Amino acid sequence: MSVVTVNYEQEGQIFDIQRFSLNDGPGIRTIVFLKGCPLSCWWCSNPESQRRRPVVLYNQAACVHCRRCESVCRQHAVTFTEDGVRHFAYDRCTGNGDCATACPTGALIMKGQHITVRALIDVLKKDRSTFRHSGGGVTLSGGDPLMQSDFSRELLKACKAQGWNTAIETEGCAEPCDVRDVIPFVDHILMDIKHMDAEKHRLFTGVSNELILNNAKQIAAFSPLTIRVPVIPKFNYSEQEIGDIARFAASLGNVKCVHLLPYHNLGENKYKMMGCEYKMNRLSVQSLGNDDLEKFRPIVEQAGVRCRIGDEDM
Repeated sequence: MSVVTVNYEQEGQIFDIQRFSLNDGPGIRTIVFLKGCPLSCWWCSNPESQRRRPVVLYNQAACVHCRRCESVCRQHAVTFTEDGVRHFAYDRCTGNGDCATACPTGALIMKGQHITVRALIDVLKKDRSTFRHSGGGVTLSGGDPLMQSDFSRELLKACKAQGWNTAIETEGCAEPCDVRDVIPFVDHILMDIKHMDAEKHRLFTGVSNELILNNAKQIAAFSPLTIRVPVIPKFNYSEQEIGDIARFAASLGNVKCVHLLPYHNLGENKYKMMGCEYKMNRLSVQSLGNDDLEKFRPIVEQAGVRCRIGDEDM
């Protein structure tokens, strides 16, 4: 048996660690959220993940208008009008954190940090007894872990060296070589397929789906996977569109299930905190529940694939 070496000094960028998750792979899991995503979905609940560099969130309710953030910002991304209204130029922000450090009330929140594989494994070791007793492990999410393929590969290898189960949540929009580098070290692959029409996919996510669909075929040829579908009103909330995805999933021949996820707007406030538009408000749509997706279950099953909805047991 060949020995797999791990580069424990490989550095990456993460923005959160979430413990005791039950919906992102088997058992009780710890999710590591990585920075960077090639998509900019209108409904994204983690907009702070889309940029590779750290971003700063502004909690207006905690702001005392001391203007210290304005005085330390070297990019002049923060300005105040004479009547005390704060303006933030998101595109100018470099995420160096000077403003958050200067803020006396915690109104500015840094999202993103550099960390080595070694340091992250030390953090994850705190949950090893949970992994052992529940059959859980570590899930990489984001953003999209494939955007940091070198870091994801080494982190997954390090997790396997600890004997932990591994999973990855991915959009699949990455160079095929990056996919091939990472997937061999993953036990469970959860991949999003949002729409089968390339132009509608581009309109709502910023990119075509061509590379995603090709990578789904490549991954399915290597390993079983779960296809996840965020079900979004006025985007793919129809029997035809869900049916098209289910039939594509069935054609891959190695899909465990199609997991339908109801739309919610829980991330909307983050856009406000980043000074960005939440585009779903243009559509005037409401959040969905599991019951709203039940009508799609027979359509998915008729395509020959098991259907899971929302937080149903895996």
